Amino acid sequence: QVQLIESGGGWVQAGGSLKLSCVASGGTFSTYLLAWFRQSPGKEREFVGQKLRSGGTTYYSTSVKGRFAISRDDANSTVYLQMSSLKPEDTAVYFCAASTAYYTRKPEEYEYWGQGTQVTVSS
Repeated sequence: QVQLIESGGGWVQAGGSLKLSCVASGGTFSTYLLAWFRQSPGKEREFVGQKLRSGGTTYYSTSVKGRFAISRDDANSTVYLQMSSLKPEDTAVYFCAASTAYYTRKPEEYEYWGQGTQVTVSS
């Protein structure tokens, strides 16, 4: 059983930056596909990006590509989401998630989820 705990959310002005962290406990961290999702009120959970296991490729949604960066530190069981050039439309609760799949963008295929951390971007 993997437990995920996010931190680093907060309030920031448009154009600013934030870095989210997600620390895992339990399981073998390096074997999981790791991803970030976000959800705004009244909207479905949205894929942000994912980092394949063992230093694999990173994929991003078109809405964040070039502004967000995901990295993972398997030695410390942590995945990061560095967010830059933030826009008001990035306001959401951000979730980290882990999957035993090799590659998927579908939230239903992620077995483990953090509790989420709120990011608010003001204009």
